[in-house]
Amino acid sequence: MPRLVVAAPSSGSGKTTVATGLMAAFAERGLAVSPHKAGPDYIDPGYHALATGRPGRNLDAFMCGPELVAPLFAHGAAGCDLAVVEGVMGLYDGAAGRGELASTAQVAKLLRAPVVLVVDASSQSRSVAALVHGFASFDPQVRLGGVILNKVGSDRHEAMLREALEEAGMPVLGVLRRAPQVATPSRHLGLVPVAERHADALAAVAALAEQVRGGCDLDALMALARTAPPLSCEPWSPEAASPAFEAAASGRKRGGAAAYERPVVAVAGGAAFTFSYAEHAELLTAAGAEVVTFDPLRDEALPEGTGALVIGGGFPEVYAPELSANEPLRAAVSAFASAGGPVAAECAGLLYLARSLDGKPMCGVLDADARMSERLTLGYREAVAVSDSSLAAAGTRLRGHEFHRTLIEPGAGSAPAWGFTHPERRVEGFVRQGVHASYLHTHWAAEPSVAARFTGAAAAWTAAVRDAAAARP
Repeated sequence: MPRLVVAAPSSGSGKTTVATGLMAAFAERGLAVSPHKAGPDYIDPGYHALATGRPGRNLDAFMCGPELVAPLFAHGAAGCDLAVVEGVMGLYDGAAGRGELASTAQVAKLLRAPVVLVVDASSQSRSVAALVHGFASFDPQVRLGGVILNKVGSDRHEAMLREALEEAGMPVLGVLRRAPQVATPSRHLGLVPVAERHADALAAVAALAEQVRGGCDLDALMALARTAPPLSCEPWSPEAASPAFEAAASGRKRGGAAAYERPVVAVAGGAAFTFSYAEHAELLTAAGAEVVTFDPLRDEALPEGTGALVIGGGFPEVYAPELSANEPLRAAVSAFASAGGPVAAECAGLLYLARSLDGKPMCGVLDADARMSERLTLGYREAVAVSDSSLAAAGTRLRGHEFHRTLIEPGAGSAPAWGFTHPERRVEGFVRQGVHASYLHTHWAAEPSVAARFTGAAAAWTAAVRDAAAARP
């Protein structure tokens, strides 16, 4: 599998611009391009998916463990001609206090992939050689294959940069001039997601492809990608990964050994709920669920036969008035949860289940109120399930991350969802009847049993509702 890792000395250098542009430019050549993102970020993969027509997938060595990085990569890249991995932060930046863990450099080494360094050259000339030399020599196991110079001001500026890098023996694989018209809008948590600006995002991706096509040597980049050696791992498989698959299936038997019901797991989507990892839906499907998407901004009822709800991350704070105005759906979610239906809510889903968000009525499932905050909460967490729930048995250990500018009061219920063990010790979230709601984002590939357990809860709930209906005169 030809592959490249697009990295940078620091955030803001232009990794997303270059990685997305490369993906789109190679896809325009007729190649099947597999898009990947190092780290937990949900937003960049949306642009990657737009550029390639394939799901953007995350490679996070902290949440999933280093041992799963290559298998998850191979799963996503199966059948493709090229894979492009966008890095996170600076090349050697990872989980705080954990050395190289979850850094772009670690992902590159695990994938045995050459690295292309994107350098913001706007305020330097010959010093670029010293900068690149330092990044190339810091870890000999990281293979820096070339540089793409970003935000170059003029032909003379480009000539000085090329001369300096030629002295350092580092190939220049591309030069991009300042192009503010290609910039994508940002707000309090980074780029505005694709789902909120689809037409504009399409135009931006097309402009990025044109810019990269005009400024980068695509043939040289493809030749570099082909120098990546074979990976000696089996691709990850959602079916093979779930140890509880058969147990979940047996819980769905109805009317004899040959009869099965596939419970409907309704997953919130649309502009307000854009954060999800592709593997979650794959694991639910592998466990026997029928995954159906609904949009809390538009749909006034839950999907027919809903047996469980997944309400993931996103930006409900941006859409609080519209979410609040959809009273029929809020009532349906409240009724489902109050009756004991299984609900897994992360971050945005937690806010949606609260009584209110910035003073706007929400679903009222939780005795808590949420509001925007000045403070950004961001970072990796190590957690243990405190209470038995539809998602996880008490004692289940997972790694995840928090990423929000909101507060919910209280921060935990009488039966908390998680106890954090690192980097701080506290309890967080809510477990109530079938509801598991928390700020913590998790990656279920690290613990596939949660998907099977949740599917089993959906199947049991579906069977109980039908039995109750059949018993009524």
